[in-house]
Amino acid sequence: MTYTRRTKEELARRVAQDIHDGAYVNLGIGQPTLVANHLPEGIEVVLHSENGILGMGPAPAKGEEDYDLINAGKQPVTLLPGGVYFHHADSFAMMRGGHLDICVLGAFQVSATGDLANWSTGEAGSIPAVGGAMDLAIGAKQTWVMMDLLTKQGASKVVAECSYPLTGIGCVKRIYSDLATLDCTPQGLQLIDKVDGLEHAELEKLVGLPIAP
Repeated sequence: MTYTRRTKEELARRVAQDIHDGAYVNLGIGQPTLVANHLPEGIEVVLHSENGILGMGPAPAKGEEDYDLINAGKQPVTLLPGGVYFHHADSFAMMRGGHLDICVLGAFQVSATGDLANWSTGEAGSIPAVGGAMDLAIGAKQTWVMMDLLTKQGASKVVAECSYPLTGIGCVKRIYSDLATLDCTPQGLQLIDKVDGLEHAELEKLVGLPIAP
């Protein structure tokens, strides 16, 4: 039986369906920003950006971008009624003070027990410092990762132990990937769901680690 990977939009929709009504959420740079376009109707989710925005809306329509209104990744965003701007220091106080319910981050590697490496692969020319990802990963009540399960070379990004510089230790609760959704626990990985047609044994072979059903 064959299986099809989730597209980036399908993956964003899968993440969005788990965000609860009334949540304060930070969407990290890259793929996680797509989640804003798929939040379920009928619930209120307050989106935070570390450069000092609370109450972001979905991406603007083409031609309606305002480049004075951007997120932390310098992408144009919209502001919902009641949305506010504030000082960068206040934004980090919100992150460090435990005021975010969920942050969704990209990653280079995540360990089975929730260690996160998402800021550097150690290669020349890579980002020189961890930045706000460290504050988000540790400060949010729940840290979720959104990423492709495998590298372009076919290696699993979910590993027994991260080989890249760490962003945070034991901070990742859930991994949303193009092939499966996994929980990170002190005992290792637990399966939440997987794409149709992908057998459990094949998923374990791709990851190279046991996954509790």
